[in-house]
Amino acid sequence: MGKLVYDSTFTAEFDDRLLTHLQIVIATKLRRGESFMFSWRDDRDAGDGRTAIWLDRSLPLVFRYSGGRVPAINRAWVEALSMTAVSSGGLRIVPEPADPGGV
Repeated sequence: MGKLVYDSTFTAEFDDRLLTHLQIVIATKLRRGESFMFSWRDDRDAGDGRTAIWLDRSLPLVFRYSGGRVPAINRAWVEALSMTAVSSGGLRIVPEPADPGGV
């Protein structure tokens, strides 16, 4: 499990594969100067609730992976995640679709 460390005060765990795809979407939006909301459903171990954070380029953000290999990127998943990120609800985790092309 990888970790997303937000503003050095909050840590969330995500599967390395998911975290890699989130990093691509988040970095793209922040590089463009776009602030946005990111929300997800918490694991049952964490109370089975929801968490939402406001992402802005002025706040420190660290992506820490448990594995040393970068997983193959599913462009269809990046696109699906990106579509949620531009919605009024902000970035949300969606299931990984089949990758028609792969990288």
